[in-house]
Amino acid sequence: MLYFAYGSNLHHFQMKRRCKDSIFLKKINLKNFKLTFRSKYRAADIEPKRNSIVPGALFEISKSDEKKLDVYEDFPILYKKYYFHYYGKKVMTYTMVKKSPFKFPTERYLNIVKRGYRDCKLNERYLKKGLKGS
Repeated sequence: MLYFAYGSNLHHFQMKRRCKDSIFLKKINLKNFKLTFRSKYRAADIEPKRNSIVPGALFEISKSDEKKLDVYEDFPILYKKYYFHYYGKKVMTYTMVKKSPFKFPTERYLNIVKRGYRDCKLNERYLKKGLKGS
């Protein structure tokens, strides 16, 4: 199945450790969404926003990888699944259940996300925008 990562799972080494079958396919943009950080975990989330994009990575993952991600993302308590289509193919990602106010991420978490942006060659401008919480 196809999975869209936009937070700490962009980090190639961490993603491979978490999901041994995962294959990074390419970077893509999720349109009409914006990146933010929230919850007591100060973790990445996406929310609808017209004319905005969230850069991320498209991964091919196995069924057992998906089960591991479900545990890591605390599905369905913290995150729920969101599906969208990319060139006719169904893609799964996670979005937070409770849209609590913006909270700046911890330095450790942010460094993992930044490393992921570099691994996937994403434009950090969108990460900086997400960190403003506006």
